[in-house]
Amino acid sequence: MKILAIVPAYNEAKNIERVINNIAKEEPKIDIVIINDGSDDETGLIAEKTKKATVINLPHNLGIGGTIQTGFKFAERKNYDVIIRIDGDGQHQSEEIKKLLKPIMDKEADLVIGSRFLNRGNSYPNLIRRAVQKIISSLISLITWQKITDSTSGFRCYAKESISFLNKYCSIDYPEVEEIIFLKKNQFKIKEVGVSTKNREEGVSSFTTIKSLYYLLRVILSIFINILRTPIIKKR
Repeated sequence: MKILAIVPAYNEAKNIERVINNIAKEEPKIDIVIINDGSDDETGLIAEKTKKATVINLPHNLGIGGTIQTGFKFAERKNYDVIIRIDGDGQHQSEEIKKLLKPIMDKEADLVIGSRFLNRGNSYPNLIRRAVQKIISSLISLITWQKITDSTSGFRCYAKESISFLNKYCSIDYPEVEEIIFLKKNQFKIKEVGVSTKNREEGVSSFTTIKSLYYLLRVILSIFINILRTPIIKKR
């Protein structure tokens, strides 16, 4: 079975080598692709120097949606069976990849979300960001009729069929929440597992308080648009 770790990265020169090495150490049989989203620093060069990952250098900054779609298309073209998505800032712990893989391997889920909010004592974002995440997750839970605690988590695992569907039909504006709506509407199985996170060791998050509130408004609008336009394709 071919498994690929997709790592989106933007200006993560101080973190990317550690992220790659940790994945390679914990899961040596998993291939790694770094999607360098038009970084202004040496993210791509440092990733290439490790010789442990394929590096795709995007010529311009596309944002998380375009970056993830690039990784998904790469995975589909290379015929991978399972895809792990893990952020390039080092906050996700590679030793927990197994937790996300298990429900996919056991055919219990088509999408597994690593939730920061199922484990007590975990590190949480600041108060504003936590409130934004809670509002979005509550709205997604209401729409899908399934409790989702961490709808914006970037630590995820996908079965092959779900990647194929997302590549063909799902929009890429806000992939974390949009793919939940799309997959659930098409009767894919979604499961959350509790994961631990750690604070970013280097660099600064791009999400300020103002950006978090702006993100909330845009995501809510996107959610309602997706409710109307998400097609039902999967055979019953």
